[in-house]
Amino acid sequence: MTPVDKIRNLAIIAHIDHGKTTLIDSIFRSAKFFRDNQQVEERMMDNNEIERERGITIRSKHCTVHWNDYLINIIDTPGHADFSGEVERVLSMVDSVLLLVDANEGPMPQTRYVLMRALRLGLKPIVIVNKVDRPNAQPDSALDKTFDLFLELGANDEQADFPVLYGSGLDGWLVRDLDKDAHEGMEALFETIVEKVPPPDVDQEGPFLMQISSIAWNDYIGRIGCGRVLRGKLKKGQTFRQTMTAWKEAGNLLAGWDEVEKTNEKAVHLWETRGLERAEVDEISAGDIVWIAGPAEIGIGDTFAAVDCDEVLKPLEIEEPTVSMFFLVNDGPFGGDEGNAMTLRQIKERIEKELRTNVALRMEDLGRADGVKVSGRGELHLGILIEEMRREGNELCVSRPEVILHVDETGATLEPMEQLIIDVPEEYQGTVIEKLAKRKGELKHMENPGTGVLRLEFDIPTRGLIGYRTDFLTDTRGLGIMSSRFIGYGPWKGEVASRTRGSLVSMEGGQSTSYQLENLQQRATLFIGANEKVYEGQIVGENSRPEDMPCNPTKKKAMTNHRSATKEVDTGLKVPRKMGLDAALEWISDDELVEVTPQSIRLRKAILNAENRKQAQKKQLAMAG
Repeated sequence: MTPVDKIRNLAIIAHIDHGKTTLIDSIFRSAKFFRDNQQVEERMMDNNEIERERGITIRSKHCTVHWNDYLINIIDTPGHADFSGEVERVLSMVDSVLLLVDANEGPMPQTRYVLMRALRLGLKPIVIVNKVDRPNAQPDSALDKTFDLFLELGANDEQADFPVLYGSGLDGWLVRDLDKDAHEGMEALFETIVEKVPPPDVDQEGPFLMQISSIAWNDYIGRIGCGRVLRGKLKKGQTFRQTMTAWKEAGNLLAGWDEVEKTNEKAVHLWETRGLERAEVDEISAGDIVWIAGPAEIGIGDTFAAVDCDEVLKPLEIEEPTVSMFFLVNDGPFGGDEGNAMTLRQIKERIEKELRTNVALRMEDLGRADGVKVSGRGELHLGILIEEMRREGNELCVSRPEVILHVDETGATLEPMEQLIIDVPEEYQGTVIEKLAKRKGELKHMENPGTGVLRLEFDIPTRGLIGYRTDFLTDTRGLGIMSSRFIGYGPWKGEVASRTRGSLVSMEGGQSTSYQLENLQQRATLFIGANEKVYEGQIVGENSRPEDMPCNPTKKKAMTNHRSATKEVDTGLKVPRKMGLDAALEWISDDELVEVTPQSIRLRKAILNAENRKQAQKKQLAMAG
């Protein structure tokens, strides 16, 4: 068992793609965690298949490193704003943070958010200016902007006097002085952690006390809670008291919180993290980050304490969802052809399983016979869940994302707002500003560093960002970079400009023909190629005009007595635009759905039959009138 004064607990925080997970790879190699001849995958902490494909961290993960008799607990956190709830909770387990800043980009939206949370908790960050070996790196400028951000967020004198390291997480070196020190090794990082990160401020002799900050699930054991032991010790098989807490009035922090339930439970399993794996132990003690199983239900913020201890800790804030969509049964003609067509019961069971560990997710049963409403922190948050369900072999349909509105005390409607930062070449700034103005984006700040790339900062409703990413990439020829973060609720901004082009809707079912597609591509952008199966109501392309256009992609060329050796060669067909899941969710309108199967992503009308669609539109207009 490691003495408390030899334990260091810290988290790595940064904006997405600033190099957190890559830095951990180098930390492991420097600490001689692997054999010299051992083959090691890159970004080993991203052990999820989707994380590896997308190059992002979705869930926070805990690992440990031994260095000179010190036990260093490191928590890798997500950098994307949709998963920021993971960051909020794990910061309660650590005593300091490593704040990574890209030497070229400087502080970005998520940098501001995670740093603000760390400073509020009184943590003293260690700043790492990463990727200094890049051609356009400006480490001094990035550090100045970071210092300004500390002051802007109200850092005290101790927090603003932060240690700084420079280096490259990818190449595996960090130094204190970029000009004088040799660019090799991570010793400077380990020395700074041991020197600057305080050991856990805990009492090993008092009655047992800990708070759950993260949750895992095991099909054989059930829920597993993770947290830092704040006081005392607990042995395997020992009884402890679990207190569930909740904020009053559905999350109103100002109204205080209540104790919901107190029960006596037994510690059936205890684990400590060693390296990348959990190791079962017979006893846990104050200062370490541990895992515990036993209670049937474990919630974020639950207090685990000795049976004779009445102390209850304040519950942790759990972020509220901002975006929702319907998860529906796939009732299309191809339902069940490419996977398991989930019933409503199966959809509910799968989402309930996700709710066990994904606490930022919500599910509402609104009485629909074909589906449920699922809410999350953003499009990507929900998109990852859909992608996981798809890879499990399931089929379902999902609706267009819509924002969750609030109503204040005066009856005014409030909507989620985002801070949007865009890096764009100068020649495209006019188009970007014009498009965002139509989406109720308000330009707050413009910065021209003289490199030919402008940085634009907007405040924009979340509604305005839904469906914009594809337009943005087109308008900037793929050279623009955009990132956003949720900043709170603001007054309703009015109607936002939506998609400017209609859908190409198939009137018939069958197999598409190159003869007909060649005619259609003159008036539309196609989503399908020749010889693909389609059904009535499926969207096969994007019309060049705002209204929807019915078509028959299965029409064949009339037979004649004349024959040509090349009559069926589709040399005139363009390559269709194949929609991925994220692009499809952005593109569809309110009366359309995305059909998700293990093999395909299809777009379709919610009501497949054209006559039924017209009747539904008439009813809607009558109700609105």
